[in-house]
Amino acid sequence: MANVVFTNVRILDGSGEMPWQGEVQVQGNRIARIARGSRAIPANGLTVIDGAGATLMPGMCEAHTHFAWNDQPSLGSIQKMPVEEHILWCAHVAERYLDRGFTSCVGAATAKARLDVVTRNAIESGLIKGPRYLAASQEITVAGGLADETLPHLPFEELSFGAVVSGPEEMRKCVRMFLKYGVDTVKLNLSGEYLAGIPAEFTPMTDAEIATAVHEVKLRGKRLAAHARSAESVKQCVRHGIQIIYHASFADEEALDMLEANKEKHFVAPGIAWLINTSFHAAEYGITPDAAKAMGYHRELEIACETLQKMRKRGIRILPGGDYGFAWIQHGTNAKDLEYFVKYLGFSPMEALIAATKLGGEIMMRPKELGLVKEGYLADLLLVDGDPVANIAVLQDPDRILAVMKDGQFHKTPEVRAGRSRLGLSAA
Repeated sequence: MANVVFTNVRILDGSGEMPWQGEVQVQGNRIARIARGSRAIPANGLTVIDGAGATLMPGMCEAHTHFAWNDQPSLGSIQKMPVEEHILWCAHVAERYLDRGFTSCVGAATAKARLDVVTRNAIESGLIKGPRYLAASQEITVAGGLADETLPHLPFEELSFGAVVSGPEEMRKCVRMFLKYGVDTVKLNLSGEYLAGIPAEFTPMTDAEIATAVHEVKLRGKRLAAHARSAESVKQCVRHGIQIIYHASFADEEALDMLEANKEKHFVAPGIAWLINTSFHAAEYGITPDAAKAMGYHRELEIACETLQKMRKRGIRILPGGDYGFAWIQHGTNAKDLEYFVKYLGFSPMEALIAATKLGGEIMMRPKELGLVKEGYLADLLLVDGDPVANIAVLQDPDRILAVMKDGQFHKTPEVRAGRSRLGLSAA
C-alpha cells in the first residue's frame, strides 16, 4: 500500500468544484489528508510525487462494460471464441481498462456464463490486473429476441449468444443458475437491436417473465440491468425496479416522467458511442453510413440525443460507457464517451467528468468511498497531464495518463525524472 503525498497538483475532486492547487496524502488504501496550497502536508517519511502542475482526479468508471466482447464485428464472432482463449482475452482487456484510467467497471453482460465472474474473482485475488469490477450474467432473452442466435438446423444452446428462456419458470431457472455462479448483476434484453435484425422499438419480454427475474434477484440482494431501447422497455424497468437501464433511446414523455419520479433508484448508461460509430465509422466492416441509415441507426441517434438531453435537464443520472468491444468501437477508447456527452448531449465538461467519477461511485454501490478526491475515500486516483475541464479529450491519450492508482497501489507509476523535469518522484 502507498504512503505518499502528491504535491504541486491541480485537484479535480469530482464534486463539481473547479480544480484548485493543493496536496493529497495517501496512506494505505485511503486518502488520508487533503490540503490547499503547497508544502502544507509534512512529507517526512513519505514518498513525494511532484505533479508539476498536472491534474489529480478520481479514477473513472465505465458503467456499461463488456470485457468478453473481443473487438470483432459480430455477435457470432464474439461467441465463437473458445472459452480458453476467451478468458485470456478478458484478462488482457481488464488490464487495458486500468491502463486507460478506468479504476471501476460495471459488467453489462458477458458472452459465456462464467467469464465475468471468473474475471472479477481473478482481479480481486490479485491473480490478474484490472479495475474494481461488478460481474454480469449473459444476456437473458426470449426466443426471437436480441441475443437468440440459435438455428433450427444446429440445435445447440451453446451457439446462442444469450440465454434463451420462454415463460416465468424457465426465467426462474435461468436466473437462479447465474446467481449460483456468483454474478453481481443479472442482465435482461427487453428490446431489440438493429444490428441483430430486430427493431430497437420491439419489446418482446412479458411482465410476468420480468417479474420472476426481479423476484429471484432481489431475494439474493443482487441487481438487475436491462438492454432497453424502446419506450415500453424503459417503462418496464421503472415498473419492476430494474436499477440499471442501458440505452433508453426511445423513452417517450411518459417514460421520462416515470424515470424522473424515481431518479434516485435508476442509472442510465446510453452507449452513445455505439450509435455514433455504427452510424458513421463502421464502413470498413460492411456498415456504410447509408447502410446504417437504412438499418435505423441515424434515426435512433437523433432521437437518443434529444431524449438524453431531456433526461439531463430532469436530473436523471446518466453515465458514460457502453458497448465498447466491437471492431469499430474498440476497448480502450472509452474516454471518447465523455467528449460525446459534451458534443451530442449538452453536458458541460465538468458535468461529464462528474458522470464518470462521482456517479461512478454511486453505480458501484460505494457512494461514500469512490468517485471523489476526499478524505477517507479509497485511493483510486489519476494523475493527468493537462486540464480535462478545459480539454476533455486529454483523457483519451494514454500518454497523458501519467499515473494510475487503485486501492492505494500504483498500477502505473509516475516516471522518475531528474532535475527540472515535468514530473518527479522522490523520497523525502
